Amino acid sequence: MKTINQTITIINAEGLILGRMASIVAKRLLEREKIIIVNAEKTVLSGKKKSKVKEAKEFLEVGHPKKGPFHYRRPDRIVRKTVRGMLPYKQPKGKQAYKRLKVSIGIPEELKEQKTETLAEARAEKLKCPYFTLNELAKEIGWNLGE
Repeated sequence: MKTINQTITIINAEGLILGRMASIVAKRLLEREKIIIVNAEKTVLSGKKKSKVKEAKEFLEVGHPKKGPFHYRRPDRIVRKTVRGMLPYKQPKGKQAYKRLKVSIGIPEELKEQKTETLAEARAEKLKCPYFTLNELAKEIGWNLGE
């Protein structure tokens, strides 16, 4: 068996557009890269906040509390599930790629000294429409910091 040299990349999601960041991360995960996303709550969603909150609340009503599908309210879980949606998750390569992803709220203590990178092509400054952070959406749909 060959040993594959896996690089661990730490991406600072602050000010990055959620969908664009997720698609780039998904491609890199499929290339066998380990990725840790920090500051997940500072990711940006484009569009008007009121309409996106309404959309999210309608989405939360779908499903059964015990049987699923389960919908997350925590920003790190939302980011993780967004990336999962861009992977061929039901295939073995997609499941393996998904296991190489870690997402956290804020920057964990063990990663504070590490060098983080950002994705220039996913910056929110490019947007000409209104936008808001994932933290604001999560609070609107029922996330408390205590969870």
